[in-house]
Amino acid sequence: MLLCARSLRRIFTCALLFCPSLFYAQATAGTARTPTPLVVDGLGKGTIPLNGSWQFHTGDNPAWADPNFDDSNWEQIDISRPWGDQGHWAYAGRGWYRRYIHFNGAPGDIPELALFVPSAVCSYDVYWNGRLIGRTGRMPAPTMLNQSTAQIFPLGRPERGVLAFRVSTTPLDSTTAGDGLGSIATPRVGNFESIDNLAAHEHATALREKFLEVVQILIYGQLFLLGALVWLRNRNQKLLFWMSAFLLADALWISLDPVLFPWLLSSPVACAFYGPTFHSFEDIALWYLLLYLLDLDRYSALPCWTRTLACITLFSAVFDDFVFLMPARDAHALTFEILDAVATVGFSLPEIFPLILIALAFRKRMDPARRFVAVTAFLSDMYFVVAHTAEQGERFTRWTLYNTMTSPLFTVHGVDISMPSILSLLLVCAIVYAVYRYMVEQGQRQTALEREYQNARAVQQVLIPDAILQVPGFTINGLYKPAGEVGGDFFQILAARNGGVLAIIGDVSGKGMPAAMTVALLVGTIRTLAHFTQSPAAILSAMNHRMLGRSQGGFTTCLVLRADPDGTVTAANAGHLAPYLAGKELPLENGLPLGLSAESTYPESTFQLSPEAQLTLLTDGVVEARDKDGALFGFERMAAISRESAEKVAQAAQAFGQDDDITVLTLCMASVPVPA
Repeated sequence: MLLCARSLRRIFTCALLFCPSLFYAQATAGTARTPTPLVVDGLGKGTIPLNGSWQFHTGDNPAWADPNFDDSNWEQIDISRPWGDQGHWAYAGRGWYRRYIHFNGAPGDIPELALFVPSAVCSYDVYWNGRLIGRTGRMPAPTMLNQSTAQIFPLGRPERGVLAFRVSTTPLDSTTAGDGLGSIATPRVGNFESIDNLAAHEHATALREKFLEVVQILIYGQLFLLGALVWLRNRNQKLLFWMSAFLLADALWISLDPVLFPWLLSSPVACAFYGPTFHSFEDIALWYLLLYLLDLDRYSALPCWTRTLACITLFSAVFDDFVFLMPARDAHALTFEILDAVATVGFSLPEIFPLILIALAFRKRMDPARRFVAVTAFLSDMYFVVAHTAEQGERFTRWTLYNTMTSPLFTVHGVDISMPSILSLLLVCAIVYAVYRYMVEQGQRQTALEREYQNARAVQQVLIPDAILQVPGFTINGLYKPAGEVGGDFFQILAARNGGVLAIIGDVSGKGMPAAMTVALLVGTIRTLAHFTQSPAAILSAMNHRMLGRSQGGFTTCLVLRADPDGTVTAANAGHLAPYLAGKELPLENGLPLGLSAESTYPESTFQLSPEAQLTLLTDGVVEARDKDGALFGFERMAAISRESAEKVAQAAQAFGQDDDITVLTLCMASVPVPA
């Protein structure tokens, strides 16, 4: 009995000691369990996923490839998910996956097997029963994005054994999330034919998802070649050069995709200039493109700032890329992360510069094509800045905004459509269209200038008198400032038969040579009519009949007045601006512009010009002058300076922002001193 009691006490004591261990084992069951072999059935009928829990351990030891190694104290994780989601947040470096596999069936009945490993965010070696059967790259991981494409490895005849993956990742840079490294998809096993079919299907699916990127590369590449060829013929076109550079950089940036061009991941050029450098080239090209396309190079400080920021951005990007090439990065992870953060700041902060350029452009008047560029560039750059900012330090903030902003919005027949792709296409379309419009405008302007240069001297003598005729008893001054080489304004000063003066001022709608030829016709008509009549109304009526059928859809405004020696002024107006007297507009009766109707009549108005007063005649190029914000010079400003000389009035309008031909005439009685 005593022996039995002692035995019972010992059993009870052992149970008490074992219970906490049991509870602890249950609590830690997710981290360390006895490995259960994966039994694979159905070989030869397709591919079998090697799913379930795998043994996992961080660190590196070549002995872990041995199939007899005891890994029962290792933790178990799902190989189809990154290890950052399974207790190893923000871990980067070496690690091992192991799985015991039993292939059912006689080896002679099953053909040789192959292993399909989907893309992974790491480089790795594959061991089967301690034998190295393949690898994706050297250790540590050589690629900057830790990206390995899908691979196929031979397993040989089916047998029981251990499949092991020795993986390696580079230290985390500023944009790497904490949950994205390691194996991210389930490996599959099967005969070679089934595995080849699976790999082809997976690759075709991935390519179909990237169809929009392929279209972008083709479009951007063709546009680059076209723009470069045109630029080579005329190297003074800086806009074409930067458009070609932007398209090339954008195409290269899209091309560096492991699905589209996997061989680029192992290319020395791609490793040295992957990511930041290519994207910085694209940024710099866009800055200069906006600078010239939005006509901002007139601001002297902007080209200097653009050049300075371009140097800072390019230097920081190249430095950041070479930081990734530093030896023993895994041994100096902290140094690597600090250098990467410094370089990232250098090329990230200037990314807000396009927003400044666009804000300055919106202060100016822009045609629809340039406005479209400004709007799309703003949306694209703002979207990228927000996404890039959210991506920085994601493993610390655990924000998911970047993934949300870059994920596909929808899928069309298996093609992923994302917001960055849409904005990029819109921006390129806007730029190409605006550059096309710009080149058309430049060609038209060049042609017009050449024609104007050829004919300017021939018609200039008709447009304005060689010298202002001075009539005794009057002081007359005039100034004509065309917007182009030739214009549509005209004026004539003629002596009246009664000793007075006949003053005519007018404006032909339109510019260039057609308007100049119409002016020549009108001036000839005025000089002929002055020999037969001195009546302003009769002169306008005859000019109106002369212009019927010759206006080509336009019209002509004209003001004719006769000042007699006693100061009496008789005026008739055909839709022209009223003259100013003593700082106010004269209330003249008005008629239709010339050439619109044969029934037009032009009543005469009479007023008295006192010896102290100045009469100021002008064309609408004065009041319609615009500043850089689009504000008009206006009638109030004109009234305020109407007592000034013709030269000062014209200079004030021109300095405000000349947009049309400017003509100003002043007439005073001779006894009144006139400003120079």
